[in-house]
Amino acid sequence: MKTNLQEEVNQQGKGDSSINILDILKYLLFHWKWFLLSIWIFGTYYYYQYSKTPFIYSQSETVMIKTPANTQATARLTRTNSSYNSISVASEILQLKSKELMRQTIERINADKSYTVEKGLRTYELYKHSPVQVEVRGKVGSDSYAFTITPVDDEMVLLSAWTKENQEPAIKIPLNKYVKTPVGEILVKPTIQYVPSSFGDDIRVTKYTQGDMVGYFMGNLNITQLEDDASLLRITAEDANPDRAADLITTLISVYNEVNLRDKNQIAINTADFIRDRLTIMEDELGIVESDIERLRTANQGIDVNSAGQMYVSDVRQFQTEGARVETDIKLAQMMREYLKTQGEGGDLIPNNTGLVDASVENQIAEYNYTLLRRNRLSDGNTANPVIQDLDRALSAMRGNIDRAVDNALTGLDIKRNNIFREERQARSKALQIPEKQRAMLSVERQQKVKEELYLYLLNKREENALNQAMTEDNIRIIDPASGSRQPIYPNMLRKVAMGVAIGGMLPAVILLLLLMLDTGVRGRRDIEDTISVPFLGEIPLVKDRSKRKAVSGDILVSRTGRDALTEAFRILRTNISFMTKNEVAPKVITLTSFGAGVGKTFSALNLSTTLSFLDKKVAILDLDLRKGTLSSRMEVNYGRGVSHYLADASLTLEDIRYESGVADNLDFYPIGAIAPNPVELLLGSRLDQLLLELRNRYDYVVVDGVPVGVVADATVVDRVSDLTLFIVRAGRMDKRQLPEIEKLYKTGKLSHLAIVLNGLKLGGPRYGYGYGYGYGYGYGYGYGYGLKKKKRKGFFQRLLPKKR
Repeated sequence: MKTNLQEEVNQQGKGDSSINILDILKYLLFHWKWFLLSIWIFGTYYYYQYSKTPFIYSQSETVMIKTPANTQATARLTRTNSSYNSISVASEILQLKSKELMRQTIERINADKSYTVEKGLRTYELYKHSPVQVEVRGKVGSDSYAFTITPVDDEMVLLSAWTKENQEPAIKIPLNKYVKTPVGEILVKPTIQYVPSSFGDDIRVTKYTQGDMVGYFMGNLNITQLEDDASLLRITAEDANPDRAADLITTLISVYNEVNLRDKNQIAINTADFIRDRLTIMEDELGIVESDIERLRTANQGIDVNSAGQMYVSDVRQFQTEGARVETDIKLAQMMREYLKTQGEGGDLIPNNTGLVDASVENQIAEYNYTLLRRNRLSDGNTANPVIQDLDRALSAMRGNIDRAVDNALTGLDIKRNNIFREERQARSKALQIPEKQRAMLSVERQQKVKEELYLYLLNKREENALNQAMTEDNIRIIDPASGSRQPIYPNMLRKVAMGVAIGGMLPAVILLLLLMLDTGVRGRRDIEDTISVPFLGEIPLVKDRSKRKAVSGDILVSRTGRDALTEAFRILRTNISFMTKNEVAPKVITLTSFGAGVGKTFSALNLSTTLSFLDKKVAILDLDLRKGTLSSRMEVNYGRGVSHYLADASLTLEDIRYESGVADNLDFYPIGAIAPNPVELLLGSRLDQLLLELRNRYDYVVVDGVPVGVVADATVVDRVSDLTLFIVRAGRMDKRQLPEIEKLYKTGKLSHLAIVLNGLKLGGPRYGYGYGYGYGYGYGYGYGYGLKKKKRKGFFQRLLPKKR
């Protein structure tokens, strides 16, 4: 049977429920106006953002960190300072990024003060090219202010546009003279750019706090090491003015070198003070010893007693020489220990390269001084920093190691001295004939020799320290001065607008695809056939503007010779109905029903009846909606006697309720007559069966406009006299989740010979999936139903909005 064939086709159609990518593209292209509007909006907005965003420039400078490996050796009179040998590139980078260094740099180049002008939508930073420079008396780095300067002539400028909190009026002040203003005493000085062409230009002067500018420039400063094992650095700064970015980098290096030189020279200064104090003490002690020698020689009346013990004196002198050398070393060590106990406390630097102690102790002192300088640079008064606390503990441990090293050196020298003295006493025991005065003389001479050697040694170290202080070098050397392109690196117009166009293109696509994914309405034939197995008979297109069509009569829009999409659709439906045979008998009584009102059931009944009459068949239109009589009101025959009277009064005949449609001679209309108070009881009576029997005998087709299923019980009551039930589904109004309910009606047989007709299909709209097209390219069609109102013509922007489902 034809019906079984149709069901088989429907079952096969369920196997392919995917949406082709080409269908998605067609769906998106249908909404091209949305894309065009979105691209225009976002493209314009991003171009506006580009037009108002200040230009950003980039400047770079290449520098080299000086280390023993890349610096030419300098002839030094003393050992190379250990802090110079232990330079770390990573440590230098961290110091260059310190906030204090940046603060001094900003203060030196006045980078916390901005001079800007507006040209079009964009603001430009003038920096040193400003026609005026401003000084405000009494302001410090933490203060801020803002106002506008407008050059008036060669002698006067206008100050206005104070801050929002300060709404003082504009004032005119002379150049090169302090004037009291709402901001403070202001001095406006002209520059070489102060020319007549600048008169009338508004120059915005803004003073930012140094803390804010430190954060701004630190965020725009980038320091990178060119190679992992190289001491070359590239310093890059980004700013709204290329000259200010270049000055920032150059001044930053200068300030850094000055700070490091000051730290290095501090050690030399402390060493010079120590040597000067010791020389003063040595001069006094040497004078005392020389006075003792003079007194002893005077007391001996110039007699040489050395010849008497010449034999033994040679041995004694040898031990004296060794003892003197050991005594010198002990004195030096004692001087260092005394300094450490008295003047070396309180976090001061320890003198280095003095020769007072051996080399190992001096290396420890040099490491201690370097660590102390590092700790002082990083502390900045913040002793709660974990790094500062670690350095404090390290300094304490290093100080203890230095004290122990000096004590151990003294202990070793004492042992060596005692051994020498013991040997000397053994030699002297053999020279008992040498007078006691000779021994005293030798003792005084020995003291003289020790102090004289120490004095000469200190004089030599003082000169060496002065030379080293004069030869101190910078830590950083500039390889390539600050330079860069005069073209801004940001914003990029092409990239900015392209981003806006990309967003404008993607946003509608995302929204439309989301709407497509979230849309649960029935949009086409495929939505029905992929879900249920109920036979599908046809698609009725939607007419967008009924006023442009010429109706045959009322809502009947089909014609016998028409070639429009609507007429073709009903012709296809008429043909498909002929295939819906039951027991090889074509249906005569065709009932139209739906789930609710407003799906075009009455409209479909009128046009289907008319289309059937075009076959020169006798057709009757029967209105069985006894509760509302929509079909009767559409045909304007809602008066006189009708079906309700026929069902209630057995004396009435079929001719009493028949009305000519006026559309065709073979098309008759049977209205409801009056609204019945008891429609179910009337429909359950035998008069309905009698009515349909007479209609079957008289007409070839009987089209029944029924009532919605599930709303009232009339539909299932009328079904007993129906050969074919057409279930009208309105595209875009029925939820796909309701389709299983139709399948249930089909499977359970509650409605006889059920089939589906899709009404209100938008032929000109986005189509995805398959379906029977009409091949005419028309966008016409129509659909009517309960509760529809005539819509007003929409404007352009209203037509752009998505239609409600």
